[in-house]
Amino acid sequence: MTPAGAIAPLPFLPEAVIFDMDGLMLDSERAINACMERAAHELGHALPPTLWLQMVGGNEALCLRLLSAHIGQAPAMTLLDRAEILYDAVADAGIDHRPGIVDLLELLVARGIPRAVATSTRRPLALRKLAAAGLLPYFGAVCTSSDVARPKPAPDVYLLAATRLGVAPPRCLVLEDSPTGVRAALAAGMTPIQVPDLLEPDAETRALQHRIVGSLAQAQRLLEALLPVA
Repeated sequence: MTPAGAIAPLPFLPEAVIFDMDGLMLDSERAINACMERAAHELGHALPPTLWLQMVGGNEALCLRLLSAHIGQAPAMTLLDRAEILYDAVADAGIDHRPGIVDLLELLVARGIPRAVATSTRRPLALRKLAAAGLLPYFGAVCTSSDVARPKPAPDVYLLAATRLGVAPPRCLVLEDSPTGVRAALAAGMTPIQVPDLLEPDAETRALQHRIVGSLAQAQRLLEALLPVA
């Protein structure tokens, strides 16, 4: 039995690890929020700071719906277009890594464990962001919202990643920061570890009974516990 407050060991050594991108590998959620706030200010919209947190882990349709509820659909589309221009400049400059991501990726490379990205970001932007941040070479597959019919929390992007790596979904480990992504991984029949960034898991999220850790380094230790001594 796992002691209260302890993280349960992983039940198997994964044959592949699939990564979310924004908020998990890249410190992009803060960058996106800053661009949204700047765009809103430029356009004269006074919006609550909590609104940006509601968008974490969501796709463009969710962001449009949330913004439209405050300022109407046409102004919301204008705001999103302006925020996208601002964010493109940030992405092309290279978004900061989340702590521990390179160490974890280097470990997986050294042990020959295949890796993929499964992101809600559209494909052209996802590839640019990964390349600018120096992370693209670590992955055998990059799967995006452009490649599937349904976004997270549907399992489509995770199932596609498993297919492209040639690994059965139950043998895949997923690393996610958002509840939406965790639900997508569970729906795909995979084992997720959540590494929260801007949002702490609420009671509804914790009720999913997945593993929640405080850092990528802690997630790496769970994986290392199953690896044979090099």
